Amino acid sequence: MAKAPKIEFVCTDCGMNYTRWQGQCRCGAWNTLAEMKISASKSKTTASTRTATAGYAGGVGGGSKKIHDVTSTEAEKNLTGIGELDRVLSGGVTTGSVNIISGDPGAGKTTLLSDLVARMSQEKASLYCTAEESLSQFKNRVQRLKLEYNEDNLYLLSETSVEAIIEELDAHKIKFAVIDSIQAVVTENANGSPGSPSQVKSAAQALTQYCKQNNVTMFIIAHVNKNNEIAGPQTLVHIVDALLHIDTNDGQIRTLRANKNRFGDIDTVGIFKMCERGMLSVDNPSEIFLSGSTTDSPGSAITCIRKGNRNLLLEIQCLTTETEAEFPQRVCVGLNMNRIKMLTGILRKHTKTKIFHDTFFNIVGGLKIDESETCIDLALVTALLSSLNEFVVPRTTCIMGELSLNGDVRPIDSGVPRVKEAAQHGFDEIFIPYRNYHKSMEGLGAKITPVKTIHELIELIR
Repeated sequence: MAKAPKIEFVCTDCGMNYTRWQGQCRCGAWNTLAEMKISASKSKTTASTRTATAGYAGGVGGGSKKIHDVTSTEAEKNLTGIGELDRVLSGGVTTGSVNIISGDPGAGKTTLLSDLVARMSQEKASLYCTAEESLSQFKNRVQRLKLEYNEDNLYLLSETSVEAIIEELDAHKIKFAVIDSIQAVVTENANGSPGSPSQVKSAAQALTQYCKQNNVTMFIIAHVNKNNEIAGPQTLVHIVDALLHIDTNDGQIRTLRANKNRFGDIDTVGIFKMCERGMLSVDNPSEIFLSGSTTDSPGSAITCIRKGNRNLLLEIQCLTTETEAEFPQRVCVGLNMNRIKMLTGILRKHTKTKIFHDTFFNIVGGLKIDESETCIDLALVTALLSSLNEFVVPRTTCIMGELSLNGDVRPIDSGVPRVKEAAQHGFDEIFIPYRNYHKSMEGLGAKITPVKTIHELIELIR
């Protein structure tokens, strides 16, 4: 008589196993233990089971070696032709790497990788494996986006078995592959339904091992949970070489960032624009985030933020109107409300500015500003005072700096690169914190105005 399957509880965050359910895992997460049934019978040793016991890089064993006995190979990178993707990957896709790309539904994961696999098919045998849609749906997308591809090198597969996917990769000598998605495929080496911690971990490990052993480049699509993090065990992040994430901002703007990259840095951010032609790289993001208006009007100020290692110019707009309700409204689009409340409090305390108006803030282009990006404080205050007092800030003026609670202007990081970016876009006057001033800024063709306090800023902009 067959034994009943063994039941274990696996943490979806760290992958730790328990014999019984409990509220908190040792990693500190609460309510993350998922029930999983483990077969009691021992399976025969096969090639697939031997592969499952190998390391993430494709093999273990062989004993220790001295460092001079180890062959050093430099990672080979290939440009994809998608400028912003190559930028995020530090110069292109690394041959033989396994990369995960995640994002909210509708963020553009499938659209971006459809374009990528079509481009790569022009150079090598490429396969797109979809476990979530039909092949006709993929073909319709390729035709709608008018993607250029090599018919002899582009293979499509609708399959959920990892073992069957690997057989197809081996049969057609595939060198570039896309798996859509890791939560939809299953492997014989693990129990559980698709998307369970054991299946996700084992499937990712089997695919990674094959890619490392056969020098295959692979992109894997992963779903996210309600916290905008990769769904499944945290072990998945450690298996792959690069972890890319698409942030969906309001509107058509998408930002791509690398949260992990074994073959490059993680400071670079890629900017895309979603349109009917797909995910288009934005080579000059500052043009999108500036309204392009030719008329000067109150309630507008331009600043320079830093996304990763990129400097982006953007326009902050503010509108103040007399309130018709008992309490004035505060509405922010793309900004942190707590930051707005703090800045209005600083204005009331140090400049005696009374704001009994409905106040609306907006970031041109639909970009969302992180709460940690404090260099926009002076621009926010300037836009607010400009709308409130009906004076115009010239569109050739760029304002950047952090405002402290005592009314002082604090320095910001990377002051010189930000000033250079503004000067390259033709700004005549640039307001910066006094402690960020450097002599190298004087030869850029713009007037550099250091500011110490909020009082100095108000006097200068008026």
